[in-house]
Amino acid sequence: MSYKNITIAGSGVLGYQIAFQTAFHGFNVTVYDINDEVLEKAKTKFNGLSDAYKTDLNATQQQLDRTFQDLSYTSDLAEAVKNADLLIEAVPEDPKIKTEFYKKLAKVAPKKTVFTTNSSTLLPSQFAKITGRPSKFLALHFANKIWLHNTAEIMEHTTTDPQVFKDVVAFAKAIGMLTLPLHKEQPGYILNSLLVPLLSSALDLLVGDVADQETIDKTWMKATSAPLGPFGILDVVGITSAYNIGKISAEKTKNELKIKTVKYLKENYIDKNKLGVSTGEGFYKYPNPSFNNPDFLK
Repeated sequence: MSYKNITIAGSGVLGYQIAFQTAFHGFNVTVYDINDEVLEKAKTKFNGLSDAYKTDLNATQQQLDRTFQDLSYTSDLAEAVKNADLLIEAVPEDPKIKTEFYKKLAKVAPKKTVFTTNSSTLLPSQFAKITGRPSKFLALHFANKIWLHNTAEIMEHTTTDPQVFKDVVAFAKAIGMLTLPLHKEQPGYILNSLLVPLLSSALDLLVGDVADQETIDKTWMKATSAPLGPFGILDVVGITSAYNIGKISAEKTKNELKIKTVKYLKENYIDKNKLGVSTGEGFYKYPNPSFNNPDFLK
């Protein structure tokens, strides 16, 4: 099946980016959110994205005008999905909110509509039953700054229809994504399964007084030719995320170093509102972090 009409549920951090990227590649896109006020904010954010697409992708004004023509907005869920071939859910990362959303969605969506979740931590099998169409449900996860970090992790669960899986992979390719199929459920998908242990190990080295953050980042950057070290990455991801993941891990494992790390992050960063790039300071100061200095690796 080839999709034409795409509904994006949720216009937050990733939702509005997915909507714009999809419309930019010629699909009819309906943006759904809980009220008109939130949708008005999304429209403002689209103007900012236009500039980014011009700068980063050399998008023409003609392409952007067509993108805006292909975007429509509604806070009525039944209206939003009435013609949808595919729905991409990007509502807050809270199982209760997602469960409520799928219950409402199952009542109003046409039979043909395939549902996907953009969740980065929750598994499709957690919601498959309540969607009312487990065979037409899977995960389609994007990275932030979707037009540059154009990855799509596509993850099926045990009862996803193989053809539906293939169709979603084809759709992701059609909107300019590097498609990354996962044939088995995996918490953290591929990216976070690799990234979280790296960031966690870096924090262990810092809090365990093995080396300071600059030395740790220099090691990683020089030895692997990576553009950022783990602490530079933590500032981009946001220290709050690292703190939340660390807290869960500390409570589960009762590991002394993990407990110490959570305390360290809270006292030195969270409580001081040094949350990373978003607040202008985290492990480094922005907009001119020391790792951007030409002499950093000398």
